[in-house]
Amino acid sequence: MARKKNPSATLELHSEIHGGEVYEYVPLGKYIVAAPGVCGGRPTLKYTRMDARWVMMYLKEGRTAEDLAVTHRVPVAAIREVIKLKDDYDYEKSYA
Repeated sequence: MARKKNPSATLELHSEIHGGEVYEYVPLGKYIVAAPGVCGGRPTLKYTRMDARWVMMYLKEGRTAEDLAVTHRVPVAAIREVIKLKDDYDYEKSYA
């Protein structure tokens, strides 16, 4: 796990049933996870394939958190969490 702050911190793999299938992930926050089977394990919004890198790219292009939340049907808090955690996790690295 490419964690910028406290790189020795252990992050635990969680497993749950979502949509009738097993969903395994490492929680990076409430909404942001690294799921080994999703987007190469890079940070995504939980239960989606929306990569945290995309969120940052869209925001840099001038989109708002509210706009992204509506467009991608996720809570505004999820978009804000991507911003909040950007200094803790390197979204450009692979989390396989």
